[in-house]
Amino acid sequence: MLRMLIVTPTLSLLACGAARARSSPRLFVGAAAGISMLSADAQSEITPARADVSLYKPENGPAVNIFLGVHLHDYVTVQANYIWNRNDVALASVRARDTGPVFYEQPRTASQHALVGDLLAYFRDRHCAVRPYLSVGLGVVRLDTNEAGQSRVRGATLPPTRIQATPPLLRVAVGIDVAVGPRWSARYSFSESVSGNPISAQLSPPGQRNLANFQNLFGVVRAF
Repeated sequence: MLRMLIVTPTLSLLACGAARARSSPRLFVGAAAGISMLSADAQSEITPARADVSLYKPENGPAVNIFLGVHLHDYVTVQANYIWNRNDVALASVRARDTGPVFYEQPRTASQHALVGDLLAYFRDRHCAVRPYLSVGLGVVRLDTNEAGQSRVRGATLPPTRIQATPPLLRVAVGIDVAVGPRWSARYSFSESVSGNPISAQLSPPGQRNLANFQNLFGVVRAF
């Protein structure tokens, strides 16, 4: 136990000391790519006379984040982001009637373009080689979904061929920057973005959940 108490802080000091000799530029740019996962939604309305059920099922897709930031302090940073992702989504609705079921199933593609401003709080100062952080940000996202492929329908009205909306966005993330060379770092982040949900609004019956976008991203950071 005594050895652990000595070795752990020593390694931490070495990790910071290895980077302390480098200059500490304030401006940085970077890019990251990975996987986007959208939240699903469902709704049901059941009465003695009818039963209506709707849902949408998203698939994982690619995501890209391009960012520019400024270190305001050893532990505080602001960052501007452009974020893009694309996901396949399947919408479905079933309505049970005395005359028979009414239903549709519609495959779609969904893309999002977001502009977000983040505030990052680091747990180690800028001289450390390993720097975990938490962040929170606000922005707007442009959601665009289009019908893709053959729909199956019986007696139902399909959602519009194209759905567009630009709701506000809240984004939170955890991540870590690891120095890999002079002025270069590797970055991993896991983020969740929450916005209004125009996809759920087009279901029959409409869903009620917000749209959550989870992203696992790996990238590089270049300091200037």
